Amino acid sequence: MVRARKRFGQHFLHDPGVLARIVAAIDPRPGERIVEIGPGRGALTLPLLERCGRLDAIEIDRDLVPELRARAAAVGELTVHVVDALEFDFQAFRGTGAWLRVCGNLPYNISTPLLFHLLESRAAIADLHFMLQKEVVDRMVAPPGGKEYGRLTVMLAAACKATALFRVGRGAFQPPPAVDSALVRLVPHAADPFPLPDAARFARLVAAAFSMRRKTLRNSLRGLVDEAGFAAAGIAADRRPETLAPAEFARLAAL
Repeated sequence: MVRARKRFGQHFLHDPGVLARIVAAIDPRPGERIVEIGPGRGALTLPLLERCGRLDAIEIDRDLVPELRARAAAVGELTVHVVDALEFDFQAFRGTGAWLRVCGNLPYNISTPLLFHLLESRAAIADLHFMLQKEVVDRMVAPPGGKEYGRLTVMLAAACKATALFRVGRGAFQPPPAVDSALVRLVPHAADPFPLPDAARFARLVAAAFSMRRKTLRNSLRGLVDEAGFAAAGIAADRRPETLAPAEFARLAAL
């Protein structure tokens, strides 16, 4: 049996009760296009296959693939793509077929960049269910005003609705991680929740604001928004970034 590798951030799920709750949350149906990121030894892969009949998996650790394919052979049709998920083109993979339903127990060391990579292809994705570090999930679903609210929260809000489903303790994994985890559901918006004419400017503005979150917007957005811009958006320049709702950042970015 292949051991978990630290360089890939591997922590394999093994708790049957947790796995059953994840499968129930995803609720896969025959004919749906399920894509699992980081299947590992197949603890989640096999019950998903039992429900839907076929599944695509993205696995960077090629040493895990033979065991994974062997275990899945009697359960359903498994296709393993041996590639880094950060380099996988989800939009091209969908093609003209049905929307993708993406899931997985994500390596914590690449979770944030992988989320942004996936959301670039959100037009190809129906929903996403991920096991992540609980602190990351708390940031994803945080309301404005608290310390958890930040760049990740705002950028996700423009792209999808995030819902924290349930917490998972460290003992559900082998080896146990140093932090608790949580399952989160992401559903891309069918229509933009607020006007966003310049997505690139929105991203730059949000990043700049939260890079100096203790400063006022007047200081953190210097060179991006002037006093007239704040007045036109109806936003006080002496507010701090964590007090702005995502739609208010969008108003500033539209100037």
